[in-house]
Amino acid sequence: VNEFEFITSRQLLQMLEIKGIEVKSQDKLNNKLDQLVKSKILTRYYFNSDEGKGVYRIYCLDKMGKYLLTSKEIECKWQPSDNIKPVVMMKKRLAGNQVLIAYLRKVKAFDSYVVKPAITAKKSGKILKANAGVKLTKRGISVDFLFEAVRREEDWETKFEERMRLYKEFYENFVQFDSGYERAPQLILVAEDEKHMVEIFKIIITKGLQINNMRIYFTQDLSQNATKLDKSFIEFGIDENGKYRMNTVEVKLLG
Repeated sequence: VNEFEFITSRQLLQMLEIKGIEVKSQDKLNNKLDQLVKSKILTRYYFNSDEGKGVYRIYCLDKMGKYLLTSKEIECKWQPSDNIKPVVMMKKRLAGNQVLIAYLRKVKAFDSYVVKPAITAKKSGKILKANAGVKLTKRGISVDFLFEAVRREEDWETKFEERMRLYKEFYENFVQFDSGYERAPQLILVAEDEKHMVEIFKIIITKGLQINNMRIYFTQDLSQNATKLDKSFIEFGIDENGKYRMNTVEVKLLG
C-alpha cells in the first residue's frame, strides 16, 4: 500500500501472489485489511464500479501506518492530505496499477517497474509523473514504456492537452539519459474504453499534439485483462480513403 499509494483489495491480492506471499484467499486478505483499517494503519474508500457491477474497496495509508513504517526506517512519503486527493487521481493510480500487474503476470520479457516514473519537460522545467513505467529486456536489449492513464472528468480534455504538451516538450527535446532513460521511452495512453481512445486521438489531432519522430500507442482498461498482451496496443492510421482508422499493433515482445 505504501508503494502504490492507492490500491484495491483485488490488486493487493494479485501483487502479494506475484511476490510469492501466501494469502490463501481474498476473504482472508479482506479480514486482515479490516483489522488494519480499525487500527488506523490503513484507510478504506468504497467506489461503485464504472460497469455498475457492485462496489470495490480502495486502500491507502493512515497515520499509524506511516508511524509503523518510519519506525522501521522504511521510506514513507504519505501525508494526511494524500487521503483527500480527487477521485480521478485515485482512478488514474488504479489504472496504472492494473497495467503493472498485467505486465508482471503475462510478459516474459518483463524486467522492472516504476509506480510513478517522473520526466522533466526541458524548456519549462516542469516535472511530469506518468501512471506506470515498465522496462522490458530480451537478449540484453531493453525498452521502456511510459503509461499515461487518461480518465473522463470535468474538463478532462483541457487537462489532457496540458499534460500532452509537456510530454511533447520532453520527447522533442530528448537526448540520451534525459530523466534517466538511455533511449526515449515509448508513450502509451491508457483510455477507459474504445470510444474514449477515439476522443483522445481527436484532441491530439485538433490541438497539434502529435510528437515528432514517435508513434503514440493507445490501450484501454479491458485490454489488460487479455490472456496475452501482444495485441493490446492500438495505433491510428489513415486508410485508402484518407480517413483515420484504428489498427491493432502486434508487439511480439509482449508475448
